[in-house]
Amino acid sequence: MGRVQANKAHKTRFSSKSSRNIHRTSLKDKGRIAKSDGNVGKGARAARIQHNKCIGVVLQVREQKRAALLKERRAMSGSSSPPRVIVLFGLSASADLDSLAKDLLRLLSAEDAGVVPSTVSSPEYKMRVTVLKAPHGDLTACMEMAKVADLIGFVASASSLCEDTSSYYIDSFGNQCLSVFRSIGLPSTVVFMRDLPLDMKKRQEFKKMCISSLTPEFPEDCRFYLADTKDELHKFMWLFKGQRVSAPHWRNQRPYLMAQKVDIVNDDQNPGKSTLLLTGYLRAHSLSVNQLVHVSGVGDFQLTKIEVIKDPLPLNVRKDHGAMDFDEVHEVEVIKSLDPNPMKQEALLVENVPDPLAGEQTWPTEEEMAEAERAHEQKKLKKRSLPRGTSEYQAAWIVDDSDVEDSESDGDGDDDNGMVLDEEENGIASREGHNGLYSDDDQASLNLRDSEEETEVDSMIMDGDNLTKEQIKDELKKIKEAHAEDEEFPDEVDTPLDVPARRRFAKYRGLKSFRTSSWDPKESLPPEYARIFAFDNFKRTQKHVLANALDVEQADRDDCVPAGTYVRLHVREVPTGVATGLCDLVKTLPIVSCGLLQHESKMSVLHFSIKKHDSYSAPVKSKEELIFHVGFRQFVARPIFSTDNMNSDKHKMERFLHAGCFSVASIYAPISFPPLPLIALKHAEEGSAPAVVAVGSLKSVDPDRVILKRIILTGYPQRVSKLKASVRYMFHNPEDVRWFKPVEVWTKCGRRGRVKEPVGTHGAMKCILNGILQQHDTVCMSLYKRAYPKWPEHRFPIADA
Repeated sequence: MGRVQANKAHKTRFSSKSSRNIHRTSLKDKGRIAKSDGNVGKGARAARIQHNKCIGVVLQVREQKRAALLKERRAMSGSSSPPRVIVLFGLSASADLDSLAKDLLRLLSAEDAGVVPSTVSSPEYKMRVTVLKAPHGDLTACMEMAKVADLIGFVASASSLCEDTSSYYIDSFGNQCLSVFRSIGLPSTVVFMRDLPLDMKKRQEFKKMCISSLTPEFPEDCRFYLADTKDELHKFMWLFKGQRVSAPHWRNQRPYLMAQKVDIVNDDQNPGKSTLLLTGYLRAHSLSVNQLVHVSGVGDFQLTKIEVIKDPLPLNVRKDHGAMDFDEVHEVEVIKSLDPNPMKQEALLVENVPDPLAGEQTWPTEEEMAEAERAHEQKKLKKRSLPRGTSEYQAAWIVDDSDVEDSESDGDGDDDNGMVLDEEENGIASREGHNGLYSDDDQASLNLRDSEEETEVDSMIMDGDNLTKEQIKDELKKIKEAHAEDEEFPDEVDTPLDVPARRRFAKYRGLKSFRTSSWDPKESLPPEYARIFAFDNFKRTQKHVLANALDVEQADRDDCVPAGTYVRLHVREVPTGVATGLCDLVKTLPIVSCGLLQHESKMSVLHFSIKKHDSYSAPVKSKEELIFHVGFRQFVARPIFSTDNMNSDKHKMERFLHAGCFSVASIYAPISFPPLPLIALKHAEEGSAPAVVAVGSLKSVDPDRVILKRIILTGYPQRVSKLKASVRYMFHNPEDVRWFKPVEVWTKCGRRGRVKEPVGTHGAMKCILNGILQQHDTVCMSLYKRAYPKWPEHRFPIADA
């Protein structure tokens, strides 16, 4: 019979729906471990309540944002809002700003003839506008106008083509100002296209060409407008009326006033001082009469009075009063006057006044001096057991409480591993009796061995000993010229031949590791640090100050004037010459006064993240005098530049500001709370226009930031034997070698090692490295000292000019 075939049975676990649920828990057992129906209902109900709460929070936040936006729009476009500032800036010298400004003002004032002032009120558009013309070529005036602008209108002339720049309609000065405006922070921007041909086809071609050329230079929300006819300007004004104007964030943190009129009142009590009167609209925030103010380029001052004046340009006026020249207003109606409270007024504290007796000690009494003298005499008579070869200087650093017991217990049992040092006889050990360490024969043999070793080493560098100073300098010059390609270290310095290195570099020290080695930020501070202020926690202080400013804004106090009010500030004790100069300066550029937050008049150490401007090619050296424009404030500073090391609490100083990379500039300056933009200017010659040196922003306020200046001493191998090498020209006498012996050495090819001993009498030394030294390699030693900014000789550009 044949064999019966037996097939493997099918897996029936998932063959039907009933079999799929066999592995699951039964309903009986599941009921034991499952939650009750009541709990399920409660959980679903709690989830629904939580979901509704989340929706309610979202709706509440949305309503708050909507209300804040509506309040902002009403404040900007209502009758109580200050006039909007439109700054016209020509992208090239051929752009005609005068005709455009005249057309805009006549459109707003509805006047066909006569001289129209720069600020007008338009009942038709229900807005007030101030039109400023940025003078082409005056960088300072353009910057000051851009700081207060609500809208910058860039004027491009289609008839002018600039071949030397990337864009056909922007010249070199226009490019420079554009980069500066971006660093300050651009408000709302538009581009006016002028001088287009009358032919409609060519007009459209020129318009497309202009837009395609200028679009990459401006923000995405920048709009382009034709501005040749009245209808085209009317279209712009109608859209600008409903536009939400954006401003840089730093400008909305402090109240400020753009002076439309400047007067002075002589102060009879203080000769040489005057009271400066600044009249204009208060913007951004409310200002307290007890608050300090900063007049741009002049300094920080207190207020003697704030007068609330009747608005000369109300929005709802008759047609014959739609425009008003502020210079022609003689009758001023004062609505309210605010006087400061001497108990609440913030003091004008700039520098800390150090107490010269703060570090003095109490003079000791006669009993204390006699006791100290007896202790000193007893110390002289003590004898100590020290290792062989220990000098008196080294013995002074050895502290051992058991020296007396050791000397008494050992007595006559001195061995050859130590010596008895009698400090009363200048550290010379007595050779009399059994206390002698070695005999005369032993001493002679020791001297012989030392002399043989020195003679052997001297024979190795005999060619270097016979060189004169001039020959050494020539040889060093030849070596440096031969290694010019490899010497890309800007910190290398030459050891002087006529001054010992231990004296020349006495303030420097070595570091085992730049990243991990400790450096006390309170150690050996300069005298200028006694004049500055510091915070225990700067971020916490900033948060507290901004919260207090917000509370003052929302409290509606009696000593505050709300934003949008037309006021006159009485600034106390301004130098008469400076005040007179401001009266003339207001005709060319806006005079800005801003309120200061708490502590912002005090001096400290400020750190800025800074980058060299592309248009400036001359070298910028550390501690060089620059003019810093930080927000509305201007002051003179002498910064030092350093790297921004994120992995360490120490930062290396840079002797020059390098192009193409960010550095940190540290200066002595009044305290400011970030964020704030920075524009650094420099006068190339006396009376010349300033040039933009660098741009950046405020980083922090921290006097404890450790900035280390590094120098690199270099030497060159003469003899190499495995891991040992004889190095010369780093020092020029053996005392310097012994002084810097604890400092680690390294080479440009990656070797590291230490100094073992001096060799000869001309500064050569023997080094032990962690690898074989190449003959073309250079041995280096890094030394560091802490660097500080330079205190400025004068603080403010306009006041000191």
